[in-house]
Amino acid sequence: MLIVVDPSSGVPVYRQLIQQIKFHIAGGILNPGDPLPSTRALSLELGVNPMTISKAYSFLEQEGVVERRPGRPLVVKDQPQEQQHRDRLEQIGRELAPVAAMARQFGLDPDEVLALFRALLQEEDK
Repeated sequence: MLIVVDPSSGVPVYRQLIQQIKFHIAGGILNPGDPLPSTRALSLELGVNPMTISKAYSFLEQEGVVERRPGRPLVVKDQPQEQQHRDRLEQIGRELAPVAAMARQFGLDPDEVLALFRALLQEEDK
């Protein structure tokens, strides 16, 4: 699992962690039952305070994304298909929001932007 944080991004590090872990789950990189790195191990790997990792993990637990098992690592919780679908759409929406803002700022016709996006979706990986 690759996690990269940018302390100067303006987004709190714990939020970056939450978003990236959710992205890994939505993308199938992390599956139900997969363990998350320990707070200490991830803290050392990323060079951030262990409390930051703990805060991110606590939020993920409160949201029902992971589950804590006494004496064992946190694991990814099994989600219903509808929830997985909503999570994927949420991830896409988060990524598309800046693009939508740019299109509005450029004064582009929404139908043209949608046509471009449809074309990109239908493009084969080259």
